[in-house]
Parts: sequence; structure tokens; C-alpha cells
Amino acid sequence: QVQLVESGGGLVQPGGSLRLSCAASGFTFSAYAMCWYRQAPGKERELVACIISGGGSPNYADSVKGRFTISRDNAKNTVSLQMNSLKPEDTAVYYCKGVSIIGSRQYWGQGTQVTVSS
Repeated sequence: QVQLVESGGGLVQPGGSLRLSCAASGFTFSAYAMCWYRQAPGKERELVACIISGGGSPNYADSVKGRFTISRDNAKNTVSLQMNSLKPEDTAVYYCKGVSIIGSRQYWGQGTQVTVSS
């Protein structure tokens, strides 16, 4: 059974930091690119960052470059998103997604709420 379970969301003040984590199970984690998406109220879901296994630079949305860092631990089947210098416009539900490098399998987590507000 495939599972992607996000954690670490919450309420933070502007300028603050949060670290999101996603624990994966039920598939070969190292064979998947892992991504974070987000969806704000009334907006479409958008890509935040992606990281592949085995090297290569992660990809980031322009809106988060220099503030967010994605990382993965293939030994623990986890992917994380370190979010610094948070802004109110970063408020959204954040989703973890796994995409197979070969083929078209995709798996989504259930999402975790991030709210940036004073």
C-alpha cells in the first residue's frame, strides 16, 4: 500500500521558518522524483520544488528560490522542505508527490496546511 504522509505544517509569522517532511512507503523511493506542490485558496495547485535521486540540482519555483530548500534521504524514504523567510503569500496546503522516473506513476500525499500570518 502506497503512502505519502506529510507533517510539519502550522502557523508561523512572516519571516519565520518551517520544515515540512514527507514519509513514503509502499514503493521504491529511490526510483522516484519527489516534489512538493502547494495550493492556496481559490488558486490552482503549483509546483514548489522537485528533487531526483542520485544527484542533479533540485528545481524550484521562482517564487521560492533562495528561501526554500528541498532534500531527500533515500535510506529513510523521506523528503523534506525547509522553508525560510516565509511570506503571507506562502500560505497554502502543501502536498508531497512522487513521480516515477521510468513510466508515469504518480502518488500524492494528503497535504499539510501552512499559514503565514501575524
